[in-house]
Amino acid sequence: MSDRTRVLLVDDREENLIALEAILSSLDVVPMRARSGEEALKALLSTEFALILLDVRMPGMDGFETAAHIKRRERTRNIPIIFLTVVDDVADYAFRGYAAGAVDYLTKPFDPWVLRAKVAVFVELHRMNRRLAEQAALLRERLTGELPESAGNRSAVLPELSRRLTAVETELSRLRDFARNGSPPGFAGPLADLTDRIAHLRAALDALG
Repeated sequence: MSDRTRVLLVDDREENLIALEAILSSLDVVPMRARSGEEALKALLSTEFALILLDVRMPGMDGFETAAHIKRRERTRNIPIIFLTVVDDVADYAFRGYAAGAVDYLTKPFDPWVLRAKVAVFVELHRMNRRLAEQAALLRERLTGELPESAGNRSAVLPELSRRLTAVETELSRLRDFARNGSPPGFAGPLADLTDRIAHLRAALDALG
């Protein structure tokens, strides 16, 4: 379970947390609960999350204040946040949500299929970034000669890296198709960043080949 992708659910109402968990149950993710902004910030200190679903209206520290703290931290500033709010607050909260760094917002009651689709694409983006980081680490080891001899023939490392990177590039192409067909507002930036990182890693591999 430790290798599965985690999504942080932040809401002070038990019924809302239960509903979110039910909606995400078909995805290969581990939902983790936080019943307040303070509890969410504590969870973020020790656990890596692919996405945060953050309720706006909470007693004490509300969603906007919680998001502000998240974005100020180096460790968590790049975690996507989707705000959840009631329909009466859309006009004001949508603007404030984007200003606070949210990638998207949904109004309650929201369509389960829409929420699941939005979560799925950010989870996949997170997984691709993790795989890319692993490939980059292997490449750095190859460049600095730090791969142990017991790892086998070093000449086999670059072809293996290339094969893995090709798989990531294939998934990236699928995500680009998704973006063209209508993606969450905050998806374009992370996708462009991932595209650049993949291109740089491919160029480094090609140079070594």
